[in-house]
Amino acid sequence: MSWAALTSGGKDSVLACQKALDSGKDVTHLVTVRPRNKNSYMFHSANLDAVPVIAQVTGMTYHEITTHGRKEEELADLEQGLSVLPVEGIIVGAIASSYQKDRVQEIAEKLSLGVFSPLWHMDTEKLLMEVAARMEAIIVVTAADGLDRSFLGARIGQEVIDRLKKIAAKNRINLAGEGGEYESLTLNAPFYSRRITYATSEVRIAADRSELILGGFS
Repeated sequence: MSWAALTSGGKDSVLACQKALDSGKDVTHLVTVRPRNKNSYMFHSANLDAVPVIAQVTGMTYHEITTHGRKEEELADLEQGLSVLPVEGIIVGAIASSYQKDRVQEIAEKLSLGVFSPLWHMDTEKLLMEVAARMEAIIVVTAADGLDRSFLGARIGQEVIDRLKKIAAKNRINLAGEGGEYESLTLNAPFYSRRITYATSEVRIAADRSELILGGFS
């Protein structure tokens, strides 16, 4: 049975893909949905140009689905994009978002695809500790009170986890960032043949969002 991993290149989707491989699944495709709307309800938009390179270093086939990112309409775009893939199941990195998981499940059922969600209801601190131990993931977007620009580019390790725990306790944010509080990019993981790199970086600060924009991935 062949599988496609839905991924933005962030820690959760890459960890889910890693766990699928750990369990013996044949993961053949990396699928990225590229929304034109940065406020998409379902999909991240930061540093998606990294994902084709991740596909190269993992030996997987890259498949991109474009969408305007409008609520619900983007689900139709996802369904259309998945319908052409020669796979029998999809892997998702959802942790606690029923909005995300339920809608992917509905699409999968329509297309007669299996769904593997290895992070579902995983303890968020344990998840971050596994990310820190197994992967090189950096924070590339912050969008919540207490998460200042000093987090941008920071690798998720014990120090960053401790800082996130303090902020989560004070401001009641999701520790893993599943509510959009922050986004990440995974530069290395056990199933990569090598670490991916970037040549340029730029920080953009807005009223409700700070972003580290990377370029020249290889």
